[in-house]
Amino acid sequence: MTRILLLGGTSEASSLAKTLAESGADAVFSYAGRTAKPVSQPLPTRVGGFGGVDGLAAYLKAEAITHVVDATHPFAAQMSTNAVQACETAGVNLCAFERPAWQAGEGDTWVHVGTIGEAVDALPEAAAQVFLAIGKQNLTQFAAKPQHHYLLRLVDEPEAPLPLPHTTVEIARGPFDAVDDTALMQRHGITHVVAKNAGGMGAAAKLTAARGLGLPVILIGRPQVPVRPILGSVAEVMAWLSHTAG
Repeated sequence: MTRILLLGGTSEASSLAKTLAESGADAVFSYAGRTAKPVSQPLPTRVGGFGGVDGLAAYLKAEAITHVVDATHPFAAQMSTNAVQACETAGVNLCAFERPAWQAGEGDTWVHVGTIGEAVDALPEAAAQVFLAIGKQNLTQFAAKPQHHYLLRLVDEPEAPLPLPHTTVEIARGPFDAVDDTALMQRHGITHVVAKNAGGMGAAAKLTAARGLGLPVILIGRPQVPVRPILGSVAEVMAWLSHTAG
């Protein structure tokens, strides 16, 4: 009997959830709980953390989970690491459903960095208008360069004061398109873009817009996680589930 835990939060996870529901699969969708109003899913859904590796392993055993599909954000490194370790402990099959990273093309001016701190260092010393397209989890380090004005695009209104002295917040949920992102950057006089290399079509509009406007992009590389099978499409995940069943 196959029972699936789908670790979600991405458009890939939502696409897989739809296919699993249509196939009648016994599956549970899990949200980390980072947004106030997550997208509803066609599967039974739980929201919140598991309590680390031990908590996740206990959940897998208690719920008789046989397969875990990690379709979290490519930068959710702690959750992905916990999933690898918990599945090893519980003897559960695991795969990652992950979008490929973005690759620079003709006309792109990208500065590749490995960490948030390196992204801060890569910003100029002179005051700039920065589109800080990294979500709300890693803002504090940018306070080291308070001379810049930061444009943030968030899913939810901030619940607490932001750690940056000069900010403008736009509340919006993707996917976005290049026309709107071009207009957004022009409206705010953006001179630099900072982004995580999340990959995928839904978040690539800012890169297309930056290319068209001739703006530099400081692109933060993906964090490392333990080795696990990585699949790139719903069809591949469904085939993996079928192949490993039983």
